Amino acid sequence: MSARRLVLLLGQWRAAGSRQGSTGLAAGIRRLVLEGELPPGTTLPAERELAAALGVSRTLVAAAWEQLRGDGFLRSRRGSGTWTAQPNTPAAPTAFTEQPLDLARAAPAALPEILAAFDRVRDRFAVELGGHGYHEVGHPLLRARLAERFTARGLPTDPEQVLVTNGSHHALALALRTLTGPGDRVLLEQPTYPNAIDAIRAAHAVPVPVPMPEAGWDLAGLAATIRQAAPRLAYLVVDFHNPTGRRLDAPGRERLAAVLRRTHTPTVVDEALVELDLDGDPADGPPPMAVFAPNQVITVGSASKSHWGGLRLGWVRAPAEVVHRLVAARYAFDLGSPVFEQLVLAELYADPEPLLAARRAQIRTQRGALVDALREHCPSWEFEVPAGGQSLWCALPAPISTRIAVGAQRVGVRVAPGSRFGAHGGLERWLRLPYTLAPPALVEAVRRLAVVAGEVGGETAPGAGAGLIPVA
Repeated sequence: MSARRLVLLLGQWRAAGSRQGSTGLAAGIRRLVLEGELPPGTTLPAERELAAALGVSRTLVAAAWEQLRGDGFLRSRRGSGTWTAQPNTPAAPTAFTEQPLDLARAAPAALPEILAAFDRVRDRFAVELGGHGYHEVGHPLLRARLAERFTARGLPTDPEQVLVTNGSHHALALALRTLTGPGDRVLLEQPTYPNAIDAIRAAHAVPVPVPMPEAGWDLAGLAATIRQAAPRLAYLVVDFHNPTGRRLDAPGRERLAAVLRRTHTPTVVDEALVELDLDGDPADGPPPMAVFAPNQVITVGSASKSHWGGLRLGWVRAPAEVVHRLVAARYAFDLGSPVFEQLVLAELYADPEPLLAARRAQIRTQRGALVDALREHCPSWEFEVPAGGQSLWCALPAPISTRIAVGAQRVGVRVAPGSRFGAHGGLERWLRLPYTLAPPALVEAVRRLAVVAGEVGGETAPGAGAGLIPVA
């Protein structure tokens, strides 16, 4: 982190008329760490260099650094400099019970048509019973239907470029096993999908976060990070990003693809939410990232958000050579996805648009209900209404996200704190709220959260209990 960049991030860190400059500087750095702008491990400029950039004395900077080291937000070593850290907080185990209002799993109930599809594929399934039932690449019919859908969205695809998996998370795990090794760096956005962070760590790889600015993507920062960190793989969500709901436009995709091509960086692009374009038609949206960088992009998708998580089916779209490598790696995990569920999903994709339009209409109504409830019960919470996806990314008036998540369990609401969406914690001023429940349940959940938010306070948040909440 250069001194100039840090000064820009700090902004107006010194209160007007304040004589306690070191306290204000320490508070500014603390805020940047908690909000994820300075992820733990970020090397800070030398005291003398930062003092010159801020126009203050080196003594002031040294005093601020001493405060932050005492609070656990900074660590230093002679010869290695000073870097940010996340304070160690006690994580006492807490009892976990199923909550009736689940805002941690951003996944809707099944489409009603799924039951009818079960009935329609019975005869086709009976034919399958005469075989061994193993399709390590996926059932041919489903692969063909998925290839047709990619082609309709502007990405010509052959079934040989499609691999059926047990969800998009499974697809990411396969890519990590195939393309990375222990200690390799994996670039990702900050914030990002929590289970992706867990998958990267489970592969013994190192997540390298690139903070997202207040709007859009920091493509310059992403390019600089790729040059400096040389990640073996990148994981990005450019369609209704989870959790912010943003979508990268076509010019941005061209710029991003140019970086990936120039640096030869393989990239997993997660399209789990691409079909949930609530203000338009997915076929009319920006072209898939693989259009711009066909040799670098591995596209993963899922039926969990568009149809139903209980099908446990996802897919990979990649060059045929990459698909063959992923299949070879798959044998260490499983030997294929269930045949019956694949036939059901293939039936649903025979004429996909009516079902997807119905899902979008349902989610659109639920989005409106959540927006209205927040504006009524939590008027100090700030958020942008996304054009698609399944959640709002709410800016809280104070860094109390984990306190809210812990307190919410007491009132029968399950919600994931902002820290779950950061590679190294932080993001305590943020809370993801999915709009995947029915409108009455959303209104009641927000009403309860408003009560909890009114009870909690403070500038730091304990980690107890929040990390036990499953997130989807």
